[in-house]
Parts: sequence; structure tokens; C-alpha cells
Amino acid sequence: MIAIIDYDAGNLRSVEKALASLGEKTVITRDPNEILRADKVILPGVGAFGDAMGKLHQYHLADVIREVADKGTPFLGICLGLQLLFESSEESPGVEGLGICKGQILRIPDCAGLKIPHMGWNSLNFDHPGRLFAGIPEESYVYFVHSYYLKAADLSIVTASTHYSVDIHASVEQGNVFACQFHPEKSSQVGLAILKNFIEL
Repeated sequence: MIAIIDYDAGNLRSVEKALASLGEKTVITRDPNEILRADKVILPGVGAFGDAMGKLHQYHLADVIREVADKGTPFLGICLGLQLLFESSEESPGVEGLGICKGQILRIPDCAGLKIPHMGWNSLNFDHPGRLFAGIPEESYVYFVHSYYLKAADLSIVTASTHYSVDIHASVEQGNVFACQFHPEKSSQVGLAILKNFIEL
């Protein structure tokens, strides 16, 4: 069973639907016991960093997520779910992230001819072998929607990157913790293959 964490940050149903299409049973929940019992855990999300951290604290989920990471359960952060795993974001100065991974979330710099938020398909370069990308060709296209991007402190955890005004760390892997800035659940067959790799960990 895969637990999809519900903290009022949207995008839950599309993740649930994508996993269902792969034959996977899921539960959308904010129950700590249910999350800790799950075989795998996903933290999706769209919205603002500060608001999301506030909700995680309100529902007493921040420490639950850290416990999931510590106990070795495969964990996947998607979009805002990736950003929350890190230490801080320029979007919400003074708000601490979960700090499970080291790095900052920065605003995508303005660039002539490019719109922000970044909404659309970009290809991935594979920085390091990542288990989420097993069997997936480099330069595959995935779907992004974001105005802020990850700059990881430890480049060895970066498995994929893309370029949109700036080099963007698009996916990370740190032990049992995985995360994607893009939306695999909205990335057609490539995205489903990434989710299938996560299911099969």
C-alpha cells in the first residue's frame, strides 16, 4: 500500500489516478499511523512553501515524514513535495523546510523570452544513475509547473537536471528518499515508467 500524504496542497487525485493505472493500491491520508505503516509514501503538492510547511505542522506531519525517511521506507516528493524536503525557500523567507536534504529553493531568474512560472515540457539530463530512471532514455521529456527551483548543496544526490533560464536540479535520490521537481503523474508514458520504478523499489 502506498500512502499519499494529504496536507491540503492539491494534486492528490492525479497522483492517485496514475498509480491506479499501474495497478497500485493507494490511500490518501494524514493519519500518522497509516503513513508509518505504508510500504511507500508520496508527498505531492502545489502551492506556496510557507503555507505548505504551516499545514504540515498543523497536521503534525513534519515529524512523521522525518520518521518515514529515518526508518528507510521508500519516499517520493513531487513538485512542492521536493522543495519541502530541503532547508529553506526564497518564496517564504524565515520558514524552515523539513531539512531532510541539504540545499535551498531559489526563484527562477527572469530571462528574456521565458515565462515564469515555468509551465511545460523539458528534457532531462542524468547527472548520476538514479533508480527512478532505470530503463528511461536520457533527454526524455517531463512536465514542469514551478516558479522556484532546487539548488542542492550535495551534487551527488542530484540524479537529473534540466535547464530553464538556469540549471535546475530536477530530481534527487538520497538513500530511500526520492524527489522530482517535475510531475511524473502528468508526464505521459515516461512519467508512468518513473512511478513504476518507484513502485518496484
